[in-house]
Amino acid sequence: MTNINLIPLLPEAILLVATSLILLLDLYLSDKQRNVTYVLSLITLAVCAAFNYIYLLSGESIYLFSNMVVLDPMANLMKLFTYLAVGVTLVYSRNYVVSRGIVNNRLGGEFYVLALFSLLGQLVMISASNLLIIYLGLELMSLSLYALVALRRDHSQSTEAAMKYFILGALASGFLLYGMSMLYGATGSLDLSDIVKVSMSGTVNRTILVFGIVFVVAGLAFKLGVVPFHMWVPDVYQGAPTAVTLLLGGAPKLATFVITVRLLVEGLLPLAFDWQQMLLVLAVASLAIGNITAIVQTNLKRMLAYSTIAQMGFVLLGMASGVTDGNGFSAVNAYSSAMFYTITYVMTTLGTFGILLLLSRPGFEAENIDDLKGLNQRSPWFALVMMLFMLSLAGIPPMMGFYAKLSVLQAVLGTGHVWLAVLAVFFSLIGAYYYLRVIKVMYFDEPTTTEKIVASADMRFVLSANGIAVVVLGLMPGALMTASETAVGLSLRAFVRTLY
Repeated sequence: MTNINLIPLLPEAILLVATSLILLLDLYLSDKQRNVTYVLSLITLAVCAAFNYIYLLSGESIYLFSNMVVLDPMANLMKLFTYLAVGVTLVYSRNYVVSRGIVNNRLGGEFYVLALFSLLGQLVMISASNLLIIYLGLELMSLSLYALVALRRDHSQSTEAAMKYFILGALASGFLLYGMSMLYGATGSLDLSDIVKVSMSGTVNRTILVFGIVFVVAGLAFKLGVVPFHMWVPDVYQGAPTAVTLLLGGAPKLATFVITVRLLVEGLLPLAFDWQQMLLVLAVASLAIGNITAIVQTNLKRMLAYSTIAQMGFVLLGMASGVTDGNGFSAVNAYSSAMFYTITYVMTTLGTFGILLLLSRPGFEAENIDDLKGLNQRSPWFALVMMLFMLSLAGIPPMMGFYAKLSVLQAVLGTGHVWLAVLAVFFSLIGAYYYLRVIKVMYFDEPTTTEKIVASADMRFVLSANGIAVVVLGLMPGALMTASETAVGLSLRAFVRTLY
C-alpha cells in the first residue's frame, strides 16, 4: 500500500541525527574518553534495530514517496543483519583502532562516524525502489568506505589500497549509472514498478534494455567482487587496516545483495533469461578463479579475499536459478537461498576477521597464515572457534555454511542444470583445501610466539557467540531459512501488487 506516514523511516532518521551528534560530541572528547563514541554508536545501532524488528513482526510492505522507497519484510530482515554486522565489527575493532592510532586526537572518532554513515547508505540501498535512490545510497556507502580505507594516511599500503578502490569504484559506479540511464531511456521512468510495467508491455526496445542490463550487472558485479570485476578485492582487503577490511567484507554485501534483487528481480524480471545468463558466467568464473587462486596465497587476508570471490559465485548461482523457461514458480526458493547464503557468508566472515583482530597487537599484524601457527596451544577455545569458521566457509557439515551451499545447490538442480551443480561442488572441494590448511597450521604446527592473547570481555563474548551461532544455525537452520523465504515471498508479492 502507498502511505505518506514517515514513521517507517524513523530508524534512518535516528541514525542520521545520532551520527551527526556523535561527530560533534567526539570533537570534545580526549583519548581516554573515546569509549563514549564507541558506546553511543552501539546504542544507536540497538535503537534502530529495535524499530526495524517491530516493523518486521508486522509483516507489512509500505511504499513511500510515490513508490520510491519501500519498507517490506525483506528490507527489515536484511537491515537487522546489517545492524548486527556493523555492531559486531565495531566490537571486534575497538582495541585494534586504538592501538593503531586510528582513533586518537588527530583522527578522533572518524572510524565510528564513517562506519555509521556507511551504514546509512546501506539502509538507503536496502529500502530503495527507484534507480536514483539506489544510486544515492550506493554512493553514500562507497564514499564512506573510500575514506575508511585511507584512514591511516601515514601507511603507504593503505593509501595505495584506497587509491585502487576509489578509482575502480568510480569506474564501476559509472558502469552502473550508465546502465541505469539506458533503462531510463528505454522505459521513461526511474521507478522499478514502472520499468517492469513497460518491460512487460512489449512496446520497449529490447536491445536498449539488454544493453542497459549489461552495464547494470557489471556495476553490481564490482560491488559484489566477482570475476572479472574482482581486481580490487585482494589488494584492498590486504592493504586496508583489518578493521576496515571487515567493514568492507561484511555489511555492504548484504546491501548489495538487496539492490541486486531490487534491480534484476523486481525491475527486470521479464528479461530474466538475459541477466541470468550473465550471472551464470560470472558465477562459474568466480568459483573457478576464486578457489584456484586462493590455494597459492600465504597472506590470510588475501586468501580470504579470493575466498569471498568464490563465495559470491555461489550467491550468483542462487540468483540465476529463479526463472526456468519463463516459469518463476521456484523464484522464492532460489532467491531466499541466495539471501540465506549471503547472511551465512557475512556471519562467518565477521568471525574470521575477528580472530585476526584478536591476534593482532601493537607492532604486529596477524594477517599471514603462519601467524596462526600453534594457535591451539596458545588458546584452545579460539582455535576451535576459528576452526568452526573455516569448516563453515568450506561447507562441511554440520556448520551453517553446509546448509547454505546445499540450499543453493538444490535451487540450481531445480533448474535442471545438473552440470552446474556438479561444477560448483567440484570447485568447493578445491576450496576446502585452503580452509583445511588453516586448521592444520593451528593444530599441528609449533607456535612462533608464546605471547598471551589479550582481548576485552566484550570481544571475547561476541566472538564466542559468533562461533556458536555458526554451529547452531547449521544444526537448526529452519528458522532463518523460513524467515528468508517468508521475507522474499511477501516482498515480491507486495511489489507485484504495486503494478496493478
